[in-house]
Amino acid sequence: MNDKHILVVEDEAITRAKLVGYFQHAGYRVSEAENKTQMMVVLENHHIDLVMLDINLPDEDGLMITRNLRSHSNIGIVLVTGRTDSIDKIIGLEMGADDYVTKPFELRELLVRVKNILWRISLTEQKSVIALEDEEDDDLFHFGQCSFDIPKRKLLKNNIPIKLTKAEYDILVAFVANPSRVLSRDRLLNLIEHRVDAPNDRTIDVLVRRLRHKIEDDPKDPQIFTTIHGEGYLFAADVT
Repeated sequence: MNDKHILVVEDEAITRAKLVGYFQHAGYRVSEAENKTQMMVVLENHHIDLVMLDINLPDEDGLMITRNLRSHSNIGIVLVTGRTDSIDKIIGLEMGADDYVTKPFELRELLVRVKNILWRISLTEQKSVIALEDEEDDDLFHFGQCSFDIPKRKLLKNNIPIKLTKAEYDILVAFVANPSRVLSRDRLLNLIEHRVDAPNDRTIDVLVRRLRHKIEDDPKDPQIFTTIHGEGYLFAADVT
């Protein structure tokens, strides 16, 4: 993991120094920034694998930064904040964050979360390389107006590329592998690699809502990702 580069964006100097020192000791390359302006300079000049981002920055809200980063990048994003309101966690996930931790946090737990995210990123990159060398399309699926190439992590709707976060990709793979089958939230959490531990976890609802907005013709009247009240979700499209 010592080739991975982490960017710590935190305006509180003591917390920033603690995070930088801990992850450097764990063997990572670490850069730091105290606001969005400094963060953008680092991103423009270095390849960053994961951003550890404080929500309460002086020059821009971390949730907005998350949305902007996710709109053009698959970089790992961990939101770190002192806020305890669960709605912030839901919004953060909706914006495209991979994980969310609240202060005070256990550094060893944060390290495990970062390792898991970086591992998933590496796995996805390895699959992409293998897919480029493989001419077969056994893992190319079609449903509705979409085609989904699992090894290449490539989703097209009407031949237009649709960007997916790692969590969205994981849950879509789970749905495509289980068409016309009702999947409970717990079952979906077990099928996907992305997992956020939180009381009253609504991660699956957030991810399904995001997929509906990206794939459904009318997200308010979903025909592909249908809700089975009291049971879970059903992937209702015909998969070929």
